[in-house]
Amino acid sequence: MTEQALYFEYGETETEYLKSKDPHLAEVIDRIGHIERVADKDLFTSVIHHIVGQQISAKAQQTVWNRMYDSLDEVTPAEICKVSVQKLQSFGMTFRKADYIKDFAQKVLDGEFDLDAVEHMTDEEAIAALSSLKGIGVWTAEMILLFCLRRPNILSFDDLAIRRGMASVYHRKDIDRKLFETIRKRLSPCCSVASLYFRAVAGGAMGAKRPLKHKVKRKVKK
Repeated sequence: MTEQALYFEYGETETEYLKSKDPHLAEVIDRIGHIERVADKDLFTSVIHHIVGQQISAKAQQTVWNRMYDSLDEVTPAEICKVSVQKLQSFGMTFRKADYIKDFAQKVLDGEFDLDAVEHMTDEEAIAALSSLKGIGVWTAEMILLFCLRRPNILSFDDLAIRRGMASVYHRKDIDRKLFETIRKRLSPCCSVASLYFRAVAGGAMGAKRPLKHKVKRKVKK
């Protein structure tokens, strides 16, 4: 039986809020429509999936993941701890990534890292906890919060796709930290949905046309 996919869920409440706050983003939402983004189903495998995917293509990430999934009975802390770093490396990942994954699995198995506790933490606490793991930085932790824990208000400055999407939406060469924070505050508490649209724009969802009809302003109003 094929396992049913899990998606990041949102609806008109979130999109109408964003549209009311930002006419530039409103046009993007209307033109792209609803975005179906598959979410990770559990925190343990999400952490591993993100470690595997660092600095490689999505296709390569999926290839490594499929090899791991096919080779192991199941991707759990106990199963990961049974195999060697060399075995993990044989799936196509670097030795360092394999070591990070083993270290993470051992911490979970020993109770040193509490996955259930992370799910009940605030965003800031969860990011701090996840980024304390080997191989997990702040950006990766934010992506886990967005695409696994499905937190509603995640907008990552360190995500290049989000910043590229923002630059296109607001007709900017770049998005600096100050402008980013202005946008983030205005779109809160629905930043995660905004993230989906900024990433979609960066990925070419708007096509070759200029995305906006609005005149460019020097400052984005709060």
